[in-house]
Amino acid sequence: MSGHKEILGIWIGENESARFWLGVCNDLKNRGVQDILIACKDGRSGFSEAISTVFPQTDIQLCIIHQIRSSMKYVSYKEQKGIMADLKKIYQALTLEEAELEFSKFKEKWGKKHPIIIKSWETNWLELTAYFSYPAEIRRLIYTTNTIEGYHRQLRKVTKTKTAYPTDVHSGR
Repeated sequence: MSGHKEILGIWIGENESARFWLGVCNDLKNRGVQDILIACKDGRSGFSEAISTVFPQTDIQLCIIHQIRSSMKYVSYKEQKGIMADLKKIYQALTLEEAELEFSKFKEKWGKKHPIIIKSWETNWLELTAYFSYPAEIRRLIYTTNTIEGYHRQLRKVTKTKTAYPTDVHSGR
């Protein structure tokens, strides 16, 4: 709430299943985390359920950039610019109501040609729009996982040439 970011841990697992994320959330709770204001996530399955189970008051925001990338898989190159411009009107709207209006226009314009995109946005709408509950000044920090991905890039730089880690701990962290 005071604007400070802190890395509370790094967890590595064989796969990122619902069980894995539930373990991460329970570990955080056991280490003293009482609540999480907002969790920003990519499209990993099981994460939302785990957060909601352990920290039920947490707002969950699906990364808009991941959603756009996922949507663009279904779009021809010549349509990409137009679809991107129309999606931008949705996620850069000033209010949730304005975003809903822009999404209605998007559905009207692109729905017949790209029903998979529409279905995906509708299915994920609540998690795609959680950031509208927050001040406009911080929304961009909330609607993308770029900060986390930047951290991951830094980790990869350090670890990419390593072939073994003699102090590996198998406790889940």
